[in-house]
Amino acid sequence: MNSLEERQKILVVDDSKFNQELIMEILGEEYQYVLANDGLEAISILQKDWTIDLMLLDINMPRMNGFKVLEYMNEYHWIRELPVIVISAEEENSIIEKAYNLGAAEYIQRPFDAFIIKRRVMNTLVLYANQKRLTNVVVNQVYEKEENNKIMIGILSSVVGTYNKESREHILHIRIATQMLLRRLVEKTDAYPLTESDITLIATASSLHDIGKVSISKEILNKPTKLTDEEYEIMKTHTLLGAKMIRSMEYPNDNPLIQMAYEICRWHHERFDGKGYPDGLVGNDIPISAQVVSVADVFDALTSTRVYKNAYDYRTAIQMILDGECGCFNPLLVECLKEVGTDIYLAFKTQKDDYKDYHEAKNCLVKF
Repeated sequence: MNSLEERQKILVVDDSKFNQELIMEILGEEYQYVLANDGLEAISILQKDWTIDLMLLDINMPRMNGFKVLEYMNEYHWIRELPVIVISAEEENSIIEKAYNLGAAEYIQRPFDAFIIKRRVMNTLVLYANQKRLTNVVVNQVYEKEENNKIMIGILSSVVGTYNKESREHILHIRIATQMLLRRLVEKTDAYPLTESDITLIATASSLHDIGKVSISKEILNKPTKLTDEEYEIMKTHTLLGAKMIRSMEYPNDNPLIQMAYEICRWHHERFDGKGYPDGLVGNDIPISAQVVSVADVFDALTSTRVYKNAYDYRTAIQMILDGECGCFNPLLVECLKEVGTDIYLAFKTQKDDYKDYHEAKNCLVKF
């Protein structure tokens, strides 16, 4: 027999002591038991104990009946994780259907057969244990995939950093600002129906916005004085060079991350009035992914020290963008910046580089 700690835990919810003792006698010492005399007591137990594996639930009880317990478990999504077997003397089809509709895994009528209740308890516990194992496998795979994406993007962005001295910190800031601006945007308007997954994807792809700069000479990238007109035209080509690099990767062009990275690389220097580059797109012809990165890019450039300039304080930077000194941006995004700009700047100062553990890798990559 397993030790007490290894036994699965069953919460028996019934206002009858006789019924509680009968169920425990039938199921035997194979399980741990927790007892509740009504629905309120059961909810109180569930709020404190997350190790319960199965609930056996009566319907007719004082204070809170079984249906109310199921409704509460649905409201807080516990029903997805904790299986419930309803055990009741009620025979009406409407009662049974209601129990199943509220998420009960099984419905057993009294008087019940000892073999049936033992078998259904065992089957339900096995089924949910297998579901939990499968869920954990999927979650771990998703987590591993996400971490691998972060590692590779971290290495690529670090490669850019070897060419352009301020790129590593800049890339982190762009991700932060992009995510915060988009979250504020979806709070303000339904015009851009972005999910949290969309926001995460855009923020991830934003790390590659300047990848084209690896093809620009270091003399131009790190020049401590103002660029000449000719040098500036060369610098502007990093948008097309980056987009070409993304499209040349051996991945389908309709892959969401590839598509997002392409949009951002090519169009993050476009302006809402059509006076940007390289294609002179106007308004919402510019994908929202590129629009938000363009605002984030300018805000970080203004608030950061560069080889050719000192940093502006963040209030001045926000006002410069509001006044149109840095080009024309989507008015909604400018409003978002006004509202969360202080929080973004604080995040710049407090959030650490997620890729700090991977910067060593880029040294190996660059050598080869």
